[in-house]
Amino acid sequence: MEIYQIVAVGIVATVLAILVKNQKPELGIYISLVTGFIIFIFIVAKLQSVIEILNQMANKISIDDIYLSVILKIVGIAYIAEFGAQICKDAGEGVIASKIEFAGKVLIMVMAVPILVSLMDLIINMVP
Repeated sequence: MEIYQIVAVGIVATVLAILVKNQKPELGIYISLVTGFIIFIFIVAKLQSVIEILNQMANKISIDDIYLSVILKIVGIAYIAEFGAQICKDAGEGVIASKIEFAGKVLIMVMAVPILVSLMDLIINMVP
């Protein structure tokens, strides 16, 4: 199971970062960044299989590709914004982290507008 590998990488990196931060604090941040990217690489393969399954399901029920694409982009924005914010928080930059989170929320709202417009059109067409 990959979770054991991910947790092991995280624990080793944490211990290493704690040991290194006492002598060179800037190296601790680099260790955190590299660890985050290693864990992300573990996860990407799983995300690809989920996206393929969602595409197959969308094709079976004839959902327009644009809706699935927008939803996947929204989920991607949320994950990337959270990842970036956590890295900033780990580096002690809480203000920058909050700005990243805010930007992610705004981008999600912008991406959701076409879906909201379609939903409102559907509701208006259903009401006599």
